[in-house]
Amino acid sequence: MTSTRSLVRRAALGVTAVTATLVLAACGNGDASSDNGSGTKTSAPASAEESAGAHNDQDVDFAQGMIPHHQQAVQMAQMAQSRASSAEVKDLASRIKKAQAPEIETMSGWLKAWGEDVPSSMPGMDHDGHGDDGSSDMPGMMGTEDMGQLMEASGHDFDTMFLTMMIEHHEGAVDMATTEKDKGRHGPAKTLADDIITAQTVEIEEMNELLDKS
Repeated sequence: MTSTRSLVRRAALGVTAVTATLVLAACGNGDASSDNGSGTKTSAPASAEESAGAHNDQDVDFAQGMIPHHQQAVQMAQMAQSRASSAEVKDLASRIKKAQAPEIETMSGWLKAWGEDVPSSMPGMDHDGHGDDGSSDMPGMMGTEDMGQLMEASGHDFDTMFLTMMIEHHEGAVDMATTEKDKGRHGPAKTLADDIITAQTVEIEEMNELLDKS
């Protein structure tokens, strides 16, 4: 009997010990979970919307400068449709217009959202933003005299003039976009700047090849 009672007692003690161990383990897990959750104090990352809205003066300068820059490129591309003699030049001009017109709308939207002025004048048609001789202080921008000469040209002369001017124009845009990538803050603006650098660098190479063939 004594032996039997002793065995029962030891079994009961074993069950109690196991139960206690399980309870402690459960409590330990609960504490770890609490530490990982509320115990670790980390600041929540900014939402995508908040990050997209952040901008600085460089972003504003980029949009306000690139809009008229694009407007002039679109204007030159429109001239090519009726004045160029080369099908390749016309195709290039069509692609330039197709790419840059929507970008003008995008940048205008940013400026409106930021409460900034949106450029409205078409460069090359007046002296707004140009020097006394019609030259522009923006990289690659054609002056009033340049645009007038392009407008009067046609055929092969137009092709050569258009390609020469547009190469310079694109190089200016690449410079402006590079500054935005380096100093801008607005994520979408920096992405657009990178796209401009990539696309227009390729088009510069294409235009140089067309000039070599002419």
